[in-house]
Amino acid sequence: MGRSAQLGRDGEQAAASYVAHLGWCVLARNWRPSGRELRGELDIVAVDGRALVLCEVKTRRGTAAGHPIASVTPRKLAQLRRLAGAWLAEHPTSVHRDVRFDILGLLWPDGAVAPVISHHRDVGR
Repeated sequence: MGRSAQLGRDGEQAAASYVAHLGWCVLARNWRPSGRELRGELDIVAVDGRALVLCEVKTRRGTAAGHPIASVTPRKLAQLRRLAGAWLAEHPTSVHRDVRFDILGLLWPDGAVAPVISHHRDVGR
Protein backbone atom coordinates (compact mmCIF):
# COMPACT_ATOMS: atom_id res chain seq x y z
CA MET A 1 0.00 0.00 0.00
CA GLY A 2 1.30 3.42 -0.92
CA ARG A 3 2.04 6.13 1.58
CA SER A 4 -0.89 8.34 0.52
CA ALA A 5 -3.32 5.40 0.54
CA GLN A 6 -2.21 4.57 4.08
CA LEU A 7 -2.64 8.21 5.11
CA GLY A 8 -6.19 8.10 3.72
CA ARG A 9 -7.02 4.90 5.61
CA ASP A 10 -5.53 6.27 8.82
CA GLY A 11 -7.47 9.49 8.35
CA GLU A 12 -10.75 7.65 7.83
CA GLN A 13 -10.10 5.58 10.96
CA ALA A 14 -9.41 8.75 12.96
CA ALA A 15 -12.56 10.38 11.53
CA ALA A 16 -14.70 7.35 12.42
CA SER A 17 -13.32 7.44 15.97
CA TYR A 18 -14.03 11.18 16.11
CA VAL A 19 -17.70 10.86 15.11
CA ALA A 20 -18.16 7.90 17.48
CA HIS A 21 -16.72 10.10 20.25
CA LEU A 22 -19.39 12.68 19.36
CA GLY A 23 -21.96 10.00 20.16
CA TRP A 24 -22.93 9.25 16.58
CA CYS A 25 -23.73 5.71 15.48
CA VAL A 26 -21.55 4.74 12.52
CA LEU A 27 -23.64 2.66 10.10
CA ALA A 28 -21.10 2.14 7.35
CA ARG A 29 -17.61 3.01 6.21
CA ASN A 30 -16.39 3.10 2.62
CA TRP A 31 -19.86 2.21 1.34
CA ARG A 32 -20.23 1.67 -2.39
CA PRO A 33 -23.56 1.26 -4.17
CA SER A 34 -24.45 -2.05 -5.71
CA GLY A 35 -24.68 -2.04 -9.48
CA ARG A 36 -22.48 -0.36 -12.03
CA GLU A 37 -24.46 2.74 -12.94
CA LEU A 38 -23.11 4.85 -10.06
CA ARG A 39 -19.50 5.01 -8.99
CA GLY A 40 -17.92 6.39 -5.86
CA GLU A 41 -18.13 5.80 -2.15
CA LEU A 42 -19.43 7.33 1.02
CA ASP A 43 -16.55 7.48 3.50
CA ILE A 44 -18.73 7.42 6.62
CA VAL A 45 -22.48 7.01 7.00
CA ALA A 46 -23.62 7.81 10.52
CA VAL A 47 -26.62 8.82 12.59
CA ASP A 48 -26.57 11.99 14.69
CA GLY A 49 -29.85 12.02 16.60
CA ARG A 50 -32.48 11.65 13.87
CA ALA A 51 -30.21 12.94 11.11
CA LEU A 52 -28.47 10.67 8.65
CA VAL A 53 -25.00 12.17 8.16
CA LEU A 54 -22.89 11.40 5.12
CA CYS A 55 -19.29 12.32 5.83
CA GLU A 56 -16.61 12.99 3.29
CA VAL A 57 -13.15 12.59 4.80
CA LYS A 58 -10.10 14.34 3.33
CA THR A 59 -6.68 13.87 4.90
CA ARG A 60 -3.45 15.66 4.02
CA ARG A 61 -0.04 16.00 5.62
CA GLY A 62 0.06 19.76 5.11
CA THR A 63 -1.56 22.71 3.37
CA ALA A 64 0.88 23.21 0.47
CA ALA A 65 -1.91 22.10 -1.89
CA GLY A 66 -4.56 23.86 0.20
CA HIS A 67 -6.60 22.75 3.18
CA PRO A 68 -8.20 19.30 2.76
CA ILE A 69 -11.68 20.84 2.92
CA ALA A 70 -10.93 22.86 -0.22
CA SER A 71 -10.68 19.67 -2.27
CA VAL A 72 -14.42 19.03 -1.89
CA THR A 73 -15.74 20.75 -4.99
CA PRO A 74 -19.32 21.38 -6.13
CA ARG A 75 -18.86 18.42 -8.48
CA LYS A 76 -17.90 16.19 -5.53
CA LEU A 77 -20.92 17.41 -3.56
CA ALA A 78 -23.17 16.52 -6.50
CA GLN A 79 -21.68 13.03 -6.54
CA LEU A 80 -22.30 12.75 -2.78
CA ARG A 81 -25.95 13.67 -3.35
CA ARG A 82 -26.30 10.91 -5.94
CA LEU A 83 -24.62 8.43 -3.59
CA ALA A 84 -26.97 9.54 -0.79
CA GLY A 85 -29.92 8.69 -3.03
CA ALA A 86 -28.45 5.24 -3.68
CA TRP A 87 -27.85 4.69 0.06
CA LEU A 88 -31.44 5.64 0.87
CA ALA A 89 -32.76 3.39 -1.91
CA GLU A 90 -30.76 0.42 -0.56
CA HIS A 91 -31.53 1.21 3.10
CA PRO A 92 -35.12 2.52 3.21
CA THR A 93 -36.15 3.89 6.57
CA SER A 94 -38.42 6.59 7.89
CA VAL A 95 -36.38 7.09 11.07
CA HIS A 96 -34.15 9.86 9.69
CA ARG A 97 -35.83 13.24 9.75
CA ASP A 98 -32.98 14.92 7.92
CA VAL A 99 -30.04 14.02 5.70
CA ARG A 100 -26.95 16.18 5.80
CA PHE A 101 -23.44 16.23 4.40
CA ASP A 102 -20.47 16.92 6.67
CA ILE A 103 -16.85 17.23 5.63
CA LEU A 104 -14.04 16.21 7.93
CA GLY A 105 -10.71 17.72 6.94
CA LEU A 106 -7.74 16.17 8.68
CA LEU A 107 -4.25 17.63 8.78
CA TRP A 108 -1.81 14.95 9.88
CA PRO A 109 1.82 16.09 9.54
CA ASP A 110 4.64 13.55 9.60
CA GLY A 111 5.50 12.63 13.17
CA ALA A 112 2.20 13.80 14.66
CA VAL A 113 0.47 11.29 16.91
CA ALA A 114 -3.00 12.41 15.87
CA PRO A 115 -4.51 14.71 13.25
CA VAL A 116 -6.09 18.10 13.68
CA ILE A 117 -9.70 17.69 12.56
CA SER A 118 -11.79 20.46 10.99
CA HIS A 119 -15.47 19.54 10.98
CA HIS A 120 -17.76 21.38 8.56
CA ARG A 121 -21.42 20.52 9.13
CA ASP A 122 -24.28 20.60 6.69
CA VAL A 123 -22.32 21.68 3.61
CA GLY A 124 -23.67 22.10 0.12
CA ARG A 125 -27.11 23.52 0.87
